[in-house]
Amino acid sequence: MDELDLLKKDWNKPSDHNKLSAKDIYPMLLKKSSSIVKTLFYISIAELAFWIIINFIPYFASDSYKAKLDSVYTNEYVFGAITTFSYGIILLFIYLLYKAYKAISVTDSIKNLMKSIIKTRKIIKYYVLYNLVVAGVSLLIGFYYAFTHDPELTDKFAHFTTKEVVITSMIIVVFTVVFILILWLFYRLIYGLLLKRLNKNYQELKKLEV
Repeated sequence: MDELDLLKKDWNKPSDHNKLSAKDIYPMLLKKSSSIVKTLFYISIAELAFWIIINFIPYFASDSYKAKLDSVYTNEYVFGAITTFSYGIILLFIYLLYKAYKAISVTDSIKNLMKSIIKTRKIIKYYVLYNLVVAGVSLLIGFYYAFTHDPELTDKFAHFTTKEVVITSMIIVVFTVVFILILWLFYRLIYGLLLKRLNKNYQELKKLEV
C-alpha cells in the first residue's frame, strides 16, 4: 500500500481529526501522475534506441545479405525518406511526452492536472495507432518489393497459378494482421498498464473536484 492509499484510508475514517482535505491528497496524485508520465517518456526513448539498432543491423550483416537487400530495395531515397519520417514522428512523440511531463510537474490545480492527464492519454493513443498503421503498411510494402524485385521470389511468383496467388496473398494478409496484433499487445502491456494507473489518478481527481 503506497502513501496515497494510506492517506485515503485515513480520509475515510469517521473521526474528524483524521479527515483529510483535497489539498492533502492532491500532492500525492500530482507526484504519482508526474512519475508515470516520466516513465512513459523514458520508455519512448528506449523504443527510439531499439528501432535505431534494428535499422542498423543490416550494416553489420554479411555482404551477401546486404547485396540481397540492395537488390530488393532499389529506391534508397524513398526508403530513406520513410525512415527519416518515422524517426521524426518518434522524436515528436518524445517531445510531446516531455512537455506533458513538465506541464504536470508544475501543475497547481486539480482541473489543470486533469487536463494534462487527458492530453497525455491522447498522445499515447495517437502514437500507438500511428505505429500500428505504419507497421501494417510497411510490412505490405516490404512483401510487395520482395515479390517484385527479389529475382528468386519473382521467378517463383511468375509460375504461380491463380489459386496459389490467392493463397499466398491470404497468408501475407494473415501474417500482417497477426504481427499487428502482437505489436498491439506489446503496446497494451507497456503503455496500457501505465495509462491505467494514470486513468486511476484521473478518477481520484474527479472525486476531489466534486
